[in-house]
Amino acid sequence: MKERVTITGSEGNIGTILKEGLSKDYDLTLIDILTGTDVRNYKQLLKAVQEQDILIHLAWNSTTENFKNVQIDPDNFKMAKNAYEAALRAGVKRIIMASSVHAHKFYDWKFPPLISINIPSEPDSPYGEDKIAIENLGRDYALKGLEVVVIRLGGINPTDIPPLSGNDPWEERAAWLSRNDCISLIKSVIQAENIPGNFVLMYAVSNNRNRIHDTSNPFGWRPIERAEDFQK
Repeated sequence: MKERVTITGSEGNIGTILKEGLSKDYDLTLIDILTGTDVRNYKQLLKAVQEQDILIHLAWNSTTENFKNVQIDPDNFKMAKNAYEAALRAGVKRIIMASSVHAHKFYDWKFPPLISINIPSEPDSPYGEDKIAIENLGRDYALKGLEVVVIRLGGINPTDIPPLSGNDPWEERAAWLSRNDCISLIKSVIQAENIPGNFVLMYAVSNNRNRIHDTSNPFGWRPIERAEDFQK
């Protein structure tokens, strides 16, 4: 029997990538405000995740809150809290929560060492601060018995081509995450037998030559693709 996996924010950039990459192997339930389910509505979400095994939470209003602006949209935190609570109350085994590399400032990072989850977080924006708040909330729910995996995702774009123009900072290329690497990571998390201590926080970027993030994880996931391979 296929694992039953729910994806919130399924019509967004990452949601579109995952629903295409996971559809053959898993029984997917797709949730998005564009298709009629509002994650801000806890009762709607709780109903939608009944009898599910995994919840992948991607829902986020990036128009009102992103790393380039100075705004906080309280609905984004509310949606994450609803996702944790609904997963716990519905008996969902595991939640995969989308965080961001912007939870720790990485522009002008001097390495070694690589940026790891063991380095105290210094967010680069209000957006990054909000992501940290959502990570910390996940720790609380892990103590309640929910398996929580929080992933600080690198830069994923619809074209699946890393930023390579001369105007882009090198850090953006170093933090690029390819479509295939993203899909393989999520599959490895879904397939994991258990989550150590009920909580894992990790970085996810591709195997870029000058990457500055430590992608160590307990799932055996290793990124393969490199931004440099896309250079003309």
